[in-house]
Amino acid sequence: MDIYLIRHTQTAHSLGTCYGQTDVGLAESYEEEMASIHNKLPEFEDDCRVFSSPLTRCLQLAHTFSDEVITDERLLELNFGTWEGLQFDAIEADVLQHWTDNMVTAKPPSGENFEELYLRAGAFWKELIANDAKQVLIFTHAGVIRALLAHVLNIPLLNSFQLRIDPSSVHKLRIIDNYLYVEYINL
Repeated sequence: MDIYLIRHTQTAHSLGTCYGQTDVGLAESYEEEMASIHNKLPEFEDDCRVFSSPLTRCLQLAHTFSDEVITDERLLELNFGTWEGLQFDAIEADVLQHWTDNMVTAKPPSGENFEELYLRAGAFWKELIANDAKQVLIFTHAGVIRALLAHVLNIPLLNSFQLRIDPSSVHKLRIIDNYLYVEYINL
């Protein structure tokens, strides 16, 4: 099974904004970035399965690959709760620092922590690998990609933040005879 984890293109939101599960618009560079992603990927077979976060920044891109996209809430980015839509510098400095220092277990108010994201992404993964698809595309977010890589590589959650996950990046995993290989990260 070839599995491609694809991060959405750049958004129209300004840098420093919390927009985990907020459905934000895409940057003016969308068409160019979308074409770049298509160029990074091979031709796909007719039975290729395509999954996406339900947010527009993923779903719009997924539909350029297939008319049959399966949306899954477990592929949503981290829920920033009451911080959604706020600039990070508008959050009380000591509260933000506590979250930054403990983001695996600390939650934004009414949000979720990275451990919870990891668990829901892991549940998605377990269902996915029970599938007999030969090719899978997953359009999602940086946090979910980090969580999935932490899950499959069995690395500590905090260490997953050392993985660079750029907008419009592609990450390829391959499962052969029940053994997982990482073909590449952040292409």
